[in-house]
Amino acid sequence: MAQSSTTASQEEMKANRLPLGYRDNCSALLIPLNKCRRQNLYLPWHCDHERHEYERCQYFDFLRRSKELSKQRQEGADAASSS
Repeated sequence: MAQSSTTASQEEMKANRLPLGYRDNCSALLIPLNKCRRQNLYLPWHCDHERHEYERCQYFDFLRRSKELSKQRQEGADAASSS
């Protein structure tokens, strides 16, 4: 699988101690967000830009996966109906 610009390498994710559940296509955006959060003591009005970019990436990744799933379902239904 090719890495996109929003995916951090395994070494980066390990060095920044990202939990396994967050090591996805948007991991490269989560690393600076977490650094900003730690620097600003998790104040909710800080790091808005980083949070927005990370959430935007998560949303578009969800849309991509949803399209993939519906395409697979459609192909499965087409294969079942032609058999």
